[in-house]
Amino acid sequence: MTRAQPGPVATVAADAAVVPAQARRASLGILGGGQLGRMFVHAAQRLGHRVTVLDPDPASPAAAAADEHLRAAYGDPQALARMAQTCEAVSTEFENVPSTALRVLAEQGCRVAPAADAVAVCQHRLREKQLFQRAGVPCAPHAAVNTDADLDLPQLDALLPGILKTATLGYDGKGQVAVPSRSALSAAFTALRHAPCVLEKRMSLAAELSVIVARGRSGHIVHLPVQANVHRDGILAVTEVPAPGLAAEAAAAAVAHARSLAEALDYVGVLCVEFFLLEDGRLLANEMAPRPHNSGHYSIDACDISQFDLQVRTLLDLPLPQPRQHSSAVMLNLLGDLWFDPASAKAREPDWAAVLALPGAHLHLYGKHEARRGRKMGHLTVTADHPDEARRTADVAAHALGLPPLSPPPRTAGR
Repeated sequence: MTRAQPGPVATVAADAAVVPAQARRASLGILGGGQLGRMFVHAAQRLGHRVTVLDPDPASPAAAAADEHLRAAYGDPQALARMAQTCEAVSTEFENVPSTALRVLAEQGCRVAPAADAVAVCQHRLREKQLFQRAGVPCAPHAAVNTDADLDLPQLDALLPGILKTATLGYDGKGQVAVPSRSALSAAFTALRHAPCVLEKRMSLAAELSVIVARGRSGHIVHLPVQANVHRDGILAVTEVPAPGLAAEAAAAAVAHARSLAEALDYVGVLCVEFFLLEDGRLLANEMAPRPHNSGHYSIDACDISQFDLQVRTLLDLPLPQPRQHSSAVMLNLLGDLWFDPASAKAREPDWAAVLALPGAHLHLYGKHEARRGRKMGHLTVTADHPDEARRTADVAAHALGLPPLSPPPRTAGR
C-alpha cells in the first residue's frame, strides 16, 4: 500500500492493496470529494466516526478533512473493494457519481444510501419526470428530444418558448439552452452536441423553492423548512428561510410532494426536491438531487439538526427527530468571481473582516486552493431572530463583498 506524506489524512493510491476481509469496519465512506463531502466529514466526525473519501482529485476539499483519501476513479475496483471492507456505510456527495459504483459497493456487503437505482433516476431528467408523473407530482410540460428527427415532432410547438436540457450531466445551469421559437430549436440541439435532451416549456415563475427530506430505512421521513432560492446565471445565489411571503398551503404542498417522491423511490438518505411556484399559484417539481443541497447549507447554523447530520443519521439508522429552525437565515453563495477585482480583474482577497464584523454572520470557506469564476468557494449564512433582520444584515454583507443586493421579497407566493 502506498501512502502520501505523513499527516492527519492517509492518502491511498489507486493501486492500493485490498485490506483483509476480516478487517474491522471502522469508518463511513463518501463518494466525491467536494464541499458537500467536506461538510459530511465534519458531521460524521462530530459523532466520533472515521471517514474515508473516494475521489481522484489530490486537492479534494473533503479529503483534506477526512481520515483517509482513496485517490482513484469512482469505478476503480480496488478502491471500491477497500471502501466496502473498511466502511460500515457509504453515501455520495454528488449525483454524477456512477450508479454502478454504488451497486458494486452494495453487492460487496456495504450499506449504501441512497441506493444505486434511486441515484440513476436522479441522474436522468426524463426518468426523473417520469417518476414525478408516477408519483402524482405535477411538473412542467415536456418532451424527449433524442434525435434530429424528433425536432420535427408537431407536439414540440406547444412547448415553445422553452428550455432544451441535456438528459444527463447538467447542473448549475450547464447543459441547457433557451429556445424562444421553433427556428431556434435545431441550433440549440446542435449546441448541446445532439445529446439526448428534454424540451421543457418555460413557465412564468413567482418563486423558486426547494425542500430537503431525510428518509430512514424504516420509512420514517423528516424535512427541513421550505427554502426560497434565487439563481443567477443558473447557479444558486441566495437562499432565504423562512421563504418570504410563502403561503402555508403552498409550503405544505411542497413538503407533501417531496415526501411522495422519496416514498416512490423507496429512498434512504437525504433528498432535495426543487420546485417552481408559478404566478398562477401552481407548484411544479423541477428536479431532484440525491444528496444534501446548496440550498440547505443554512441548516448548519440555523437548525438544531443540519442536512449533513441527517445524512449521517440515515446512513447509520440513527434516530431522525424532526429538525427545528431556531433562527431566520439568509445564505449567500460565494463564487470565485469575488476573488477578482471587478475593475482591474486582478486577484484579491474578499473583505472577510467586514463580513465577520456583522452580527449573526457565519462564514464557511471550502478550502479550495484556486479561485475561478463560477466556482463555489464558500457560503455565508446570516442568522437573526427575525427574517427582516437577517435580510438587512445579508444586504450589508452582500455590499461589502461586491455581490448584488437582495431583491425585494415577494408580497405573495402561492395560495
